Amino acid sequence: QIQLTESGGGLVRPGDSLRLSCVASRDTFQYFTMGWFRQAPGKEREFVAGISKKDGRTNYADSVKGRFVISRNNAENTLYLQMNSLKIDDTAVYYCAASLPIDIYTAPAQYSYWGQGTQVSINS
Repeated sequence: QIQLTESGGGLVRPGDSLRLSCVASRDTFQYFTMGWFRQAPGKEREFVAGISKKDGRTNYADSVKGRFVISRNNAENTLYLQMNSLKIDDTAVYYCAASLPIDIYTAPAQYSYWGQGTQVSINS
């Protein structure tokens, strides 16, 4: 089992940047493939980015490709999401999640552990 805690959300303007962090409770963090998801009001939870536990491969949703960067620091049990050129449509609660398989799945059901979420709001 692993507990995840996100931080770094906030209210920013279009074009600004934010960096989200997700700290895991145990050193077993390195054995999980990690993902970032988001959920806007009235919408389903959607995949944003993922990073594999094996070789650091990454995968991004088309809507964030070229703007967001996912990374991990296994020594510090921490997952990051650097978000640049933020748009109003990026407004959502952002969640980190952990999955045991090596592959990066985009379906929320493939992830066994979730954080409580952090609010990201973009408003002019």
